[in-house]
Amino acid sequence: QAAWNLKTRALTEMVYVDEIDMDQEGIAEMILDENAIAQVARPGTSLKLPGTSQGGGPSPAVRPVTQSGRPITGFVRPSTQSGRPSTMEQAIRTPRTALTARPITSASGGYIRPGTASMLTNPDGPFINLSRLNLTKYAQKPKLAKALFEYIFHHENDVKNALDLAALATEHAQFKDWWWKVQIGKCYYRLGLYREAEKQFKSALKQQDMVDTILYLAKVYLRLDQPVTALNLFKQGLERFPGEVTLICGIARIYEEMNNISSAAEYYKDVLKQDNTHVEAIACIGSNHFYSDQPEIALRFYRRLLQMGVYNCQLFNNLGLCCFYAQQYDMTLSSFERALFLAENEEETADVWYNLGHVAVGIGDLNLAYQCFKLTLVNNNDYAEAYNNLAVLEMRKGHTEQARALLQTASSLAPHMYEPHFNVAILSEKVGDLQRSYTAAQKSEEAFPGHVDTQQLLKQLKEHFAML
Repeated sequence: QAAWNLKTRALTEMVYVDEIDMDQEGIAEMILDENAIAQVARPGTSLKLPGTSQGGGPSPAVRPVTQSGRPITGFVRPSTQSGRPSTMEQAIRTPRTALTARPITSASGGYIRPGTASMLTNPDGPFINLSRLNLTKYAQKPKLAKALFEYIFHHENDVKNALDLAALATEHAQFKDWWWKVQIGKCYYRLGLYREAEKQFKSALKQQDMVDTILYLAKVYLRLDQPVTALNLFKQGLERFPGEVTLICGIARIYEEMNNISSAAEYYKDVLKQDNTHVEAIACIGSNHFYSDQPEIALRFYRRLLQMGVYNCQLFNNLGLCCFYAQQYDMTLSSFERALFLAENEEETADVWYNLGHVAVGIGDLNLAYQCFKLTLVNNNDYAEAYNNLAVLEMRKGHTEQARALLQTASSLAPHMYEPHFNVAILSEKVGDLQRSYTAAQKSEEAFPGHVDTQQLLKQLKEHFAML
């Protein structure tokens, strides 16, 4: 019989950084739409199909994946980690982002920076009433116009007025000021006009070669699902700015999103050659070693982060996991205890309890594991992996109906995971429901085509059906 599958996931270090369904009527628009993304991209050229990369990335059996099929990275990046849900229901149920259970939206709240909290609107009225401003007058005062633009764009998040001011100011500067072109590009990017943004950034680069402009232009290409173009842009930038850490890190991120983990690790190592205190590079290399079955080496990288002064729930959670898998049991529970103490919200607490459940499974204390997974759901009711593992424990107790209900919940919360579908298939096959077993096995194969146990089960079921 195929083995039951438990799902392990290391919690990752945090960072604060800053598709197109076609119906019959939309085909004509698609032909004329220059922002349109190719529906069937060539292998290794799209972020929508990261599994087609030639980099030999880890399978979902070794390293868990996000909803869009990318491996979980060593650093949570809100812009990519949220995945790209294909339906509205899936978007509402999107798995956790960096700080919230809600999917990331383009609402103004997502763009408020911590530094602007001191400028919140006071009871006497707004700091600046934008509707009464004569933008033409301010556009003729370059120093004042730049400060005003920053306020409108970053604090008020009024992209339309910011764009009007930038357009008037660049006209007053006779289109010779590269800074205004970059700001217009940022406004176009925020409005979703990516091709217009690309033209502005390219024009600004011709006037003034700047690392920031290269980074903005790469963001445009990534949003247009052109990672190869973004990679070429970064490499051209490195020729003009040798050893620039942000550019090397940008290349590493793209390779990681394309599931080319070996190339990503090489570039993260290049980052550390330039800046050996780069938290993102250290965390990502440590995560790669952890998922490559080298917890002792991963432990060294996470200890390095601790020595650098990074002191949060995620780091102690990772230290606890590395200690457990490296068989350093004396430090495991104390690390998780510290992680629980430092958890800032219920979702972080849920992640720690979930990993404690895995420690309990590892030492054979299934009652403790059951309690840990229950506590995970108390803190976060949408934790699909915990539902899956609870179902496995219920099945061991012989509670078939409870296990089935838990697995159905897990598969509806996270359709991109293959474990719940596979476990439903095994469970249904055991009780003789071959049709349901076959349907679930097909879903499992769709989520993870290379899973050997699923293929064996499908072969076995097809033989059953052939006999009938």
